Amino acid sequence: MTPLEPLKHMLQERLPQLELREEEPMERHTTFRVGGPVPLMALPKEEAELQTILRCCQEAGTAPFFLGKGSNLLVADEGAEVFVVKLTGALGRLEAAGETALYVGAGVTLAQAASFAASHGWTGLEFAHGIPGTLGGGVFMNAGAYDGALSQVIQWVDCLDETGQPRRLEGDALELGYRRSVFVRLPWLITGARISLKKGEEGEIRGKMADLAQRRRSKQPLEYPSAGSTFKRPEGHFAGALIQECGLKGAQVGGAQVSEKHAGFVVNRGGATCRDILALIQMVRETVKKGTGVVLEPEVRLLGCSLDPLE
Repeated sequence: MTPLEPLKHMLQERLPQLELREEEPMERHTTFRVGGPVPLMALPKEEAELQTILRCCQEAGTAPFFLGKGSNLLVADEGAEVFVVKLTGALGRLEAAGETALYVGAGVTLAQAASFAASHGWTGLEFAHGIPGTLGGGVFMNAGAYDGALSQVIQWVDCLDETGQPRRLEGDALELGYRRSVFVRLPWLITGARISLKKGEEGEIRGKMADLAQRRRSKQPLEYPSAGSTFKRPEGHFAGALIQECGLKGAQVGGAQVSEKHAGFVVNRGGATCRDILALIQMVRETVKKGTGVVLEPEVRLLGCSLDPLE
């Protein structure tokens, strides 16, 4: 019997309609398009299912891994021995929640939320339109781009604790900082958030979104699978500039490459494995530290794999 077998049977008994997949390849669920299988994945469609899933996990002594669009995730070629709960089929609530506010479920993409806000003439979320992830993942890492971040517009966040009990966090309790939130250390499931914006003009808002989209297309390697910016921005520096300064633009390991368009991105040029990507990230970190003294920290989350510590 596998370690997750008792949990599987518990879920099948209590949630007979829940979609469960066994030995599900994670390459189907990450924007890097790499990753081996996980033994069990649940694809809930209702928040009530999530509450039961969390209670079952607690009873079974299993810590779930919550997955959105997998846009900031690198999974080992061998997969990972975890129970994955994929949220993009659930938590799809998206509605007005005040004169200039909206409620966004964790499974809603940031692009959908930004477009919804624009259609109401609400400004402040334009920066998020091109971020390839969900609201849940965005809150988890306080996603941001072009001088904007979710911390600037979030009023409060709804979540479920490890027992499935609903909670609401706001203000300092969210611990929102650069690419971090309280949920990095707290094993609670984000279910949605109230976003507070300002009145604007739809044409101007969509014009700004189009301008940012054009800037992304011209500067970022959107034509290849990746996990977005590979490294966090080091204080006082830009990761891409440091990598380029060290002559690593275009460097390649197997099918993984430091983008020739933007050195801050590691991309899958075709057939890359997790090992290729990890080896390239490691080489970049070592070379940049040796050449500049700056330690680059990965922004991408690692599942079932790890980087060697820098000497």
